[in-house]
Amino acid sequence: MGFRLQFIGGGKMGEALLGGLIAQGWAQPDELAVTETLAERRSELAGRYPRTLVSDAPQAGVDAVLAIKPNDVEAAATTLATLHPPRVLSIAAGVRTASLERWLGAGTRVVRAMPNTPALVGAGVSAVAPGSSASAGDVSWAVDVLSSVGAVEVTSEQQLDAVTGLSGSGPAYVFLVAEALIAAGVAEGLAPEVADTLVRETIRGAGELLVRADRPPAALRADVTSPGGTTAEGIRVLEHEGVREAVAAAVAAATRRSLELGGS
Repeated sequence: MGFRLQFIGGGKMGEALLGGLIAQGWAQPDELAVTETLAERRSELAGRYPRTLVSDAPQAGVDAVLAIKPNDVEAAATTLATLHPPRVLSIAAGVRTASLERWLGAGTRVVRAMPNTPALVGAGVSAVAPGSSASAGDVSWAVDVLSSVGAVEVTSEQQLDAVTGLSGSGPAYVFLVAEALIAAGVAEGLAPEVADTLVRETIRGAGELLVRADRPPAALRADVTSPGGTTAEGIRVLEHEGVREAVAAAVAAATRRSLELGGS
């Protein structure tokens, strides 16, 4: 049986995609391969996925997902170029398709993506953008792969920096809010473990409601905010302290940084 896909990099995100594709039945374990340079990590992956080839060298002529650090992409792509993969999906932050196409050579179609860390628990969201020679079929293939770990949107490459600033960095913004809420609960007299549980479950529940309700966030907020009530008072303070402006500034700053890192 031939390989359908290989992962260049067996880190957390690569493993998340590997496990997601197997769980969804997208491919059989022995139709997938992983290239990992660290021997200890290779042993871990081989133990968890005994039917999947885990090695220190990529396969020839096989579609690939580049799931490695941006600084390692040029070397990996240059090696892959000698093995002629038909197409490559890169999830390396900030690495432009023009660079990937130059390193991989004219025979390889490139799709670039920006996933986020909730993909590690199958709840991520990604955006994909085609390179200059990628077809609609190549984009659909990339969407299928990334759908194994969450939702996927198709954008232009020019929009991926904004995607990075919003959803790529977004989990960290939520985690920062969680830290602040836990600290606030403790300051009001709650035990740390109680505050921690309340905040985790509040964020989880609010997220589920936001996804399932199919209503605008403003409408859901209004449902909770009775005039003159406790939530209204809390919202009043947040608005006065400029929470909207702070969020907008954070996304703009992260977007600018993504542009800088990508050399734009």
